[in-house]
Amino acid sequence: MSEPASVSDPVPASAPAAESVTAPTPGPDSLAVPEPLPAPKDRRVLRAALRWTAALLTFAVVGAGTAYGIAGMERTDVPGLGTKADGRWEYPTLTRPPLPSGSPGPLAKDNKAGSHYADLRALVLPAPRGATVDKALRGTDGWLPTKGLLAEYGEKEDREELGQKLSDNGLRHIAARGWTTPDGTHTRIYLLQFDTAAVVDDLFGKDIAPYGSPGFELRDAVTSVSDEHFPSAARIPEITASVYVESKPYGAEQTRHAYLSSGDVLALVVQSRKGTANPVPFQQTVTLQSQLLG
Repeated sequence: MSEPASVSDPVPASAPAAESVTAPTPGPDSLAVPEPLPAPKDRRVLRAALRWTAALLTFAVVGAGTAYGIAGMERTDVPGLGTKADGRWEYPTLTRPPLPSGSPGPLAKDNKAGSHYADLRALVLPAPRGATVDKALRGTDGWLPTKGLLAEYGEKEDREELGQKLSDNGLRHIAARGWTTPDGTHTRIYLLQFDTAAVVDDLFGKDIAPYGSPGFELRDAVTSVSDEHFPSAARIPEITASVYVESKPYGAEQTRHAYLSSGDVLALVVQSRKGTANPVPFQQTVTLQSQLLG
């Protein structure tokens, strides 16, 4: 593999040295299914119950194989998961942007609000090599209007309700990035920043990312359910993740998406592709974005 490129977001010359993104080496533990959180809105409970079926044998075989692949590689050698044959993407070298002098990290014990003091725009995962960047998601000065995020949701009712919740809970701004790779996979990442981690925790668990099925349906992905095959080894400690996959039958393309909770930031990662969306680059993207937010 060729020497990785530097991250596209520049670091000011006067800033302190950037912190390299690392992740703990996961062990080949069996996959753990999290305890169910409170059910979403009543109108979605029956729909989720009918759609969500756990195929335990398949889950164990596929999940164990994926976990082994993650545990058996050095993250310092290549970012992400799996092997090239799996469809892994080649990302630039990743570094966290420097923090202002004296500011704690978002997960530090003395950072009670869980604040991300680094520029949120520098925390969005850069596009992998060979990808075509979606200029529309850059927004103005790197900030995306709320309506740009809400366009991901199919029902007008959901867009209005979610938009009101974001406003009521003091959404500060949204940083986003999107790209399309040569295989046709379309990726979108949104980082939403609020005033405190408590606000994010409340939105995450109660409204947006409950276990079983998402609180709000993405457009063209109305049959999304919890992804039981997402490996536990791909999860980053202290970053809460709810991961969903569009179940069969779906239309011309399949969508995978995940919500991440890290301090005062709520993130949404979406990947869609004609036919079947490859799980490996999705797992890779979720893991690397989680590392940048940690």
